[in-house]
Amino acid sequence: METLLQSFPVALLMFCRITSFFVTAPVFSARNVPASVKIGISAFVTLSVYLIYGIDQTVPTDLSYVLLIIREILIGLLLGFVAYLLMTAVQTAGTFIDLQIGFGMANVYDPMTGASAPLTGNLKYAFAMLLFLTMNGHHYLLDAIVYSYRWVPLSNVFFIRLADGSIAEFLIQTLGQSFMLAFQMSAPIVVALFLTDVGLGFLAKTAPQFNVFAVGLPLKLLVGLAILLLLVPSFSFVFSQLFEAIFRSMEKLLGTIGQRPG
Repeated sequence: METLLQSFPVALLMFCRITSFFVTAPVFSARNVPASVKIGISAFVTLSVYLIYGIDQTVPTDLSYVLLIIREILIGLLLGFVAYLLMTAVQTAGTFIDLQIGFGMANVYDPMTGASAPLTGNLKYAFAMLLFLTMNGHHYLLDAIVYSYRWVPLSNVFFIRLADGSIAEFLIQTLGQSFMLAFQMSAPIVVALFLTDVGLGFLAKTAPQFNVFAVGLPLKLLVGLAILLLLVPSFSFVFSQLFEAIFRSMEKLLGTIGQRPG
């Protein structure tokens, strides 16, 4: 009984970090994943992590323990949010494409997030999720939260890093990286549709009797879908680069909060 009372505070802190990670991490944070499944996975991972890293650890159980809980929750939320932020680059790219192709108003319901999503973005996001699961990306996410205790143990300086602005600077850089990835993924179709607009503009000037508005929208739709179809084989390479960027950013976040294990 005494051993259980000594180990419970440490296990609870680990459970807080791991559970909060599953709240924001891709795949695990989806609305169609039941809360009982998330809690069950969190409990199992907590048990595994405690047996590896937590047996010999002790934490204070006074009022400062509340701050420790808040700190662990924030660490888990941030770690999952960084992965989610970069994953949303796929839907952002779809938004850029839809605005050019003419699907800007035709959003669909996304069961993963419970919000409306662009048509092209939803399609590409579905491809990305399937490829992510095929490449065992969810296993790498589990590895990230497990090995986070090697980089950021329970005795860490998270609040100091939060106060000196290093975490905020990292999040701003990650947001910029997410937009850059979205621009890169949407660039081929957006550029092609822009050139189509330029061609239609020249056609309107040289042949005023030609009804550009009647032909322009179907033509842009045809060009956009044709290029999207041609780009489907490249999705595996593009998304694999995105996944590498996700895991590099998660590693960089752990390095910002803690330090690389020796």
